Amino acid sequence: MGALGARNLTRTADTKERWCGLMKAAQDGDRAAYDRLLREVTPFVRALAMRLLRAPDRAEDAAQDVLLTVHRARHTYDPKRSFKPWLATITHRRCIDLLRRRGRTAAYETSNDAAYETFADPGANKTMEVYATTEGLGEAIASLAPQQREAVELLKLREMSLAEASETSGRSVGALKVNVHRAIKSLRARLIGDGR
Repeated sequence: MGALGARNLTRTADTKERWCGLMKAAQDGDRAAYDRLLREVTPFVRALAMRLLRAPDRAEDAAQDVLLTVHRARHTYDPKRSFKPWLATITHRRCIDLLRRRGRTAAYETSNDAAYETFADPGANKTMEVYATTEGLGEAIASLAPQQREAVELLKLREMSLAEASETSGRSVGALKVNVHRAIKSLRARLIGDGR
């Protein structure tokens, strides 16, 4: 091992001992030591979170969560043990928690881009835009079944979200989707003769 490698090992050992000492002092009530500890460990926590999450915004969220966890759990740290593995374990667990939380959220929520789409089929939205400029659209919409007409009026003409239209009409989101789909199919057949 060269001189550079030996210096890095010494620096790492010094850091480990310093962090351990700072944490012990923080547990004894030394606010300056606690402040210094948090400032010193933050880049390490961010780097570790970035390595685990691979996204700067998520890594920053995780780093903040880790610092809060360290604050809440500082009394559980045993000064006889190494501080860095304790901190790395907390960081790893908070990153996993963040991924799980985002996974659960993604299962029930849509992204901002998807929130503005009325239909799963983007072609249906474009079809309605074409109909808006087509002569006879008013008559075609008036000829729809009442539930289909209401769904088109709420979702396409008034541009309500599915949730708003559901609340206004008293019908489920699924029923509105079905009615709009059937209305578009009917309008397409009537206006352009395409029965697809």
